[in-house]
Amino acid sequence: MQSLYDINAPKKATNLSLNSDLLLKCKALNINLSATLEHALKEKLADNEAKNWAEENKNAIKAYNDFVEENGCFGDEFRSF
Repeated sequence: MQSLYDINAPKKATNLSLNSDLLLKCKALNINLSATLEHALKEKLADNEAKNWAEENKNAIKAYNDFVEENGCFGDEFRSF
């Protein structure tokens, strides 16, 4: 599976504005802000990619679902569930 981004790309410093109380509480718990933000952005990117894929393939998905509704799934006669 192709990666969403180049995981070997160098890190780049950036400035952020955060809620001061949130920042204070995260620092008190030794939460790694860079790692946490990177993880959150990766999840957001993955969600966006999934939505884009579903939109780009909605016609094929609908055609497949229509076919299954009309003809059933391959092997239905062998399923016990």
